[in-house]
Amino acid sequence: MVYIANEARYETMTYNRLGRSGLKLPAISLGLWHNFGGINSLENGREMIRTAFDLGITHFDLANNYGPPPGSAEEMFGQIITSDLLPYRDELVISTKAGYHMWPGPYGEWGSRKYLISSLDQSLKRMGLDYVDIFYSHRFDPETPLEETMQALDHIVRSGKALYVGISNYSADQTKEAVRILNGLGTPLLIHQPRYSMLDRWIENGLQDVLEENGVGSIAFCPLEQGVLTSKYLNGIPDNSRAKSSSVFLNENQITPQTLRKVRALNQIAASRGQSLAQFALAWVLRGGKVTSALIGASRPGQIKENVNALQNLDFSLEELERIENILRDNES
Repeated sequence: MVYIANEARYETMTYNRLGRSGLKLPAISLGLWHNFGGINSLENGREMIRTAFDLGITHFDLANNYGPPPGSAEEMFGQIITSDLLPYRDELVISTKAGYHMWPGPYGEWGSRKYLISSLDQSLKRMGLDYVDIFYSHRFDPETPLEETMQALDHIVRSGKALYVGISNYSADQTKEAVRILNGLGTPLLIHQPRYSMLDRWIENGLQDVLEENGVGSIAFCPLEQGVLTSKYLNGIPDNSRAKSSSVFLNENQITPQTLRKVRALNQIAASRGQSLAQFALAWVLRGGKVTSALIGASRPGQIKENVNALQNLDFSLEELERIENILRDNES
């Protein structure tokens, strides 16, 4: 059956401007880090993408190594573009990244010009696209001059393979230098994608100031801490959870009694606001307008619907913020 997008998709979504650019992102974006790989169901992936777009999510975030196996998330997304989204391409913001290991030998990861350009060429083929809207340097390369990495990003924009460029997992100082180099080249840094959540607040110690001072937008990944900031772990660690699996991104040791105590206390505040814990955590990340978009993952369409409903209540009272700070500062064992 031919997919026809919801005509009301733009009526309820919030769109925020990225720094001082002309581009806006939905306040909630969808990442394809998990659950869109070659081991996953194409039909479930299609239903999640359709659900997201019908809710006004126009931004879909990928990377060359998303899967498993690496590259397969881009392949699945390419199939869904062809079957469902091709008529809506100009309404979409599609991003991908390169930086982590993709192929054998010395040219298959990090930040060299050779790797970044070759990787993007491969990504475009996998997705069946002529260009992406945003291309990221996925991580800082300590052995490649930052000038070379930024010159590669500049070249990619000038070649028409990406409309904008960004960085991910860069420190405040590394970001400041990347901004300086790109400004000199005439291709401004559009966006930074850092990890950020109630339980991981490193960007508040300098990075957010650098972004604000230089007019760079931000999109937070893992705002729900791999599901820890959802109802999934309120009663302990379920046997079917990611923490119980062989995942390298979340394990049982990371979900300490102290973390569970914080999560349960935060859930009480969420309930008093009429929100699920996930909605509450997303609203907190978006508070004050410093973060342009919160990047969610999902394993089923219903999770996307729940998360988008976080936008119905983004306001926090001073009392709520103080209660949250007291919970998050609890370092007792």
